[in-house]
Amino acid sequence: MNERTAVAIIGAGITGLTLAHYLRSADVPHVVFEASERVGGVIRSARVDGHLLEWGPQRTRLTQGIRELLEDLSIIDATITASPDLPLLVYRAGKLRQVPFSAGAFLTSDIIPHRAKLRLLLEPFTLGADPQESVASYFTRKLGRELYENMAGPLYGGLYASDPADMIVGLSLGNALREFNVKRSLVWPLIRRGGSVSPPTALSFAEGMETLPRALFARNAENIRLSTPVSQLSRNALGNDWLLEFDGGSIRAERVVLTAPAGMAARLLLGEAPEAAAALSGLHYNPLAIVHLNADTTLRGLGYQISFAEKFTTRGVTFNDSIFGRKGVYTSYLGGSKAPGAVKWSDEKLGELAVREFRTVTGFESDVISVEREVMPAWDRSWAQLSGMRLPAGLTVAANWESRPGLPGRLAQAKRLAGMLAKELGGNVPDKPSQK
Repeated sequence: MNERTAVAIIGAGITGLTLAHYLRSADVPHVVFEASERVGGVIRSARVDGHLLEWGPQRTRLTQGIRELLEDLSIIDATITASPDLPLLVYRAGKLRQVPFSAGAFLTSDIIPHRAKLRLLLEPFTLGADPQESVASYFTRKLGRELYENMAGPLYGGLYASDPADMIVGLSLGNALREFNVKRSLVWPLIRRGGSVSPPTALSFAEGMETLPRALFARNAENIRLSTPVSQLSRNALGNDWLLEFDGGSIRAERVVLTAPAGMAARLLLGEAPEAAAALSGLHYNPLAIVHLNADTTLRGLGYQISFAEKFTTRGVTFNDSIFGRKGVYTSYLGGSKAPGAVKWSDEKLGELAVREFRTVTGFESDVISVEREVMPAWDRSWAQLSGMRLPAGLTVAANWESRPGLPGRLAQAKRLAGMLAKELGGNVPDKPSQK
């Protein structure tokens, strides 16, 4: 007889693990299937030659929802936070320049010329966002070309390693505009906040970001099957439950949640939802080379992005040394949408380029610790394919390509979904997740 469960979760990344955690709290039977031999998905931390390195998110922010989860897992004491006043930098015209986060700092900043600052006086009189226009067009139209190239574009595009010219407001930026109550003007909400914004305090763990998925795994290990890729996903003839097949067996589930990368989700949906599978197959992922450098210097700040006016392969660099006291460690990101072919270069070539461009920007020498390659959901024009995507009853997707890719958004979605499933399946509904 086949195994049965209430909820089958495909993927043990942070979304799948958090969903499993809250389903366990709600007494909803579930099983998590993970194709690889480890949990955490893109969150990966390890020590190399004595240096603690991150290959996924370098940090997060301590929202109320994250705090509650860390306290529940008894790992809140393992967190470390950065100094709240660390600057964020942009490299332009041969110099690192500080990103201003207040009206006063903007007026004295050298990030753009004074004539370009005057252009900003026109911003309240320009039209609000058109959901169909590109993010590049929106920022350029509102802020002027120079402020876009030297600040807005690098900072926003750096979140996804994407080119804002290939990103659509309604598909990518719209949620952020709503969150900050931006209707027509970008400037007026800033003024209403007192003329300044405070970047969120960076948070990590003493042993790296992977501390969180490891803790979630430890709490729910009996329900997680590693090295168990699901090979087939199908509904029974009545359409009231799902059959998941894997090497060595199968399991029936009332509900299925796909938290896997888009390509894997597409393959599993091909038989039961071919149109959805085609849409997912068309989503673009940006290839990135991640080069960890060791530099005998202490550069103060969160890191830097490269102005779009500069001809660099490096997209940006994170100052792990300054943020979390990881002596000498700087994480360089090369490639992305503007240089996708970079990931095909040899480790030696990528390392040499990262060292050379780090020297050009900072003036300091460095050595290569590690060279690896990753991909990131682009959230570009290809995401229009998801509009109106229909999934069979009993199947849900929850992933960084489907909604809010940041860690706070992933955890909040997992908790909301756990509550919905518990209500449908007769479990104990968890508390509503905090949106702060």
